Amino acid sequence: MADHHWDTIEYQTIPIKENLYVMIAEGGNLAVSIGEDGTFLIDDQFAPLTGKIVDKIKKMGGDSPRFLINTHWHYDHTGGNENLGKAGTIIVAQDNVRKRLSVDSRLTAFNADIPASPKQALPVITFGTDTSFHLNGETIQAFHVHHAHTDGDTVVHFKNANVIHTGDVWFNGFYPFIDVEHGGSLAGVIAATTTIIDMSDENTVIIPGHGPVGNKAALMEYRNMLRNVLTRLRELKAEGKTADEVVVVKPTKELDAIWGGGFLKPDQWVNIIYSGLEMPDK
Repeated sequence: MADHHWDTIEYQTIPIKENLYVMIAEGGNLAVSIGEDGTFLIDDQFAPLTGKIVDKIKKMGGDSPRFLINTHWHYDHTGGNENLGKAGTIIVAQDNVRKRLSVDSRLTAFNADIPASPKQALPVITFGTDTSFHLNGETIQAFHVHHAHTDGDTVVHFKNANVIHTGDVWFNGFYPFIDVEHGGSLAGVIAATTTIIDMSDENTVIIPGHGPVGNKAALMEYRNMLRNVLTRLRELKAEGKTADEVVVVKPTKELDAIWGGGFLKPDQWVNIIYSGLEMPDK
């Protein structure tokens, strides 16, 4: 595999609040808090980019991360775990992230087989519901949202700064990949976005897992779109339609011009989420 691809990647660094930055390149959006208590990093993209990430952090006045939190187990958010773990970073995640990383997995949507991670890449601290960090004058609450993008999603709230990192619960501006093979669900994503909306105000800066940094209004648009899709798909499910039949109907056609420009094309997205669709209890 050629390495030149990684060499050409440059990070866009966006100051959010004092000593709090978003780093955007290939893979999930990173957030980093820099201060006298050490560097706190959210996600780490791909292994070949670890050096660039750490170099960029050092140029911003930070150091090799003291803590890393993984918002979920996917390789575009955890690929640098082994490098950082070996360097002494303490890796933290929800319980199910360690479980997923510890075993071989398959992502059928991308025809990808993912081998189990080595010990140095695994979170050494895990939590069930939530945990908090008290660093750099900030209270950072990390809390689990259930069966959303995966079964191990964490949302990270910088309480003093009024900043929230959603992980892949939010793909800002396009249809989200939902990993129904590993516990994700459309209804769970909607519930998770509602939780985030309810704890936000008009000044909250909300960092998505993918796409541009946004706010409460943008997240509400996304949530409303997902609600519309869920209602339509449940109607089709109640009619007994198969996934192939639903794709032919094109249930998202009125939305595709706005939301269909991401890496998942509308037909592929509908097929994925319909296969993991559960009917409401009542």
